[in-house]
This record gives sequence, C-alpha cells and structure tokens, in this order.
Amino acid sequence: MAMAMNAKGGGGKRRRSRKSAPMAEMNMIPFIDVMLVLLVIFMVAAPLLTVGVPVELPKTGASQLNIEQKPIAVTIDERGKIFLQEKEVALDRLGPEIQAIAKEGFDERIYIRGAAQVNYGRVAEVLAALKTAGYTKTALINQPQERR
Repeated sequence: MAMAMNAKGGGGKRRRSRKSAPMAEMNMIPFIDVMLVLLVIFMVAAPLLTVGVPVELPKTGASQLNIEQKPIAVTIDERGKIFLQEKEVALDRLGPEIQAIAKEGFDERIYIRGAAQVNYGRVAEVLAALKTAGYTKTALINQPQERR
C-alpha cells in the first residue's frame, strides 16, 4: 500500500492555495441596500416633519417663497390661539419668545400662518406685537390657488 505524498515530497504540512485565501475587500451590496431603504424612509418622512400646527390656510394666487433655512413660524388657529413654531404662546409673550430663538436678531424673517376662518383683527394684533418687539421682516403665508 502506498501513502499519498505532496508534489514537493513529504506528507506533513499542507499549504493554502490561492483560491482559499482570505478576502480583503468589503461586500458593498448590503450597505447599498440599507442606504436605499433609509433614503426612501426619509423621503416619505421629511414632508411630514415640516408642518407645525395644522390650520387651513387661505388660498391666493401669490407665488411660492424660496426658503433656505427653517423659518420662524407664528400660527394663528381657527380659535385665535397663537403658536410659535408648535408651542402655544400668549400675545404679550410673543416678542420675548421669538427673541429667544431668533438667530439673526431683529433681521430674522417671521412667517405668519393664519387660518382662513380667523378674524383679521387677530392677525393685525399679532403683526402689531411683532412690530412693537422690533421685528419688521414679516410675511403672511397662504395656500396657492388651484389653477383651472
């Protein structure tokens, strides 16, 4: 009976062939799959995060504004309650509350979102409170009209 021997002679240690060498590269397919799933999740979730207090805005024919950063939004709901971003605030506290979050000081642009059913006098009170506090760059937000 003959014993199997290596080509180089001797029957001791076996050497690793090139085919079974450890792989030193990273498999990118699972990484790309995860990134695509996250992209889809954020694309769906992002529009839901931008809305503050839900109000039905009046519809006008004005064009859209280009917004580069998250604006300071003052919302007046149907009952006349005032919200700064998403927090309810009293009319007399509106100026100091905005001053606490304004990054550009009195040059900060403030967007006012008034519900279509709110009394115009309430919107005028908010505008006057902002002007008294020193904020003159205000804009009224509305819904664009549907074109027929």
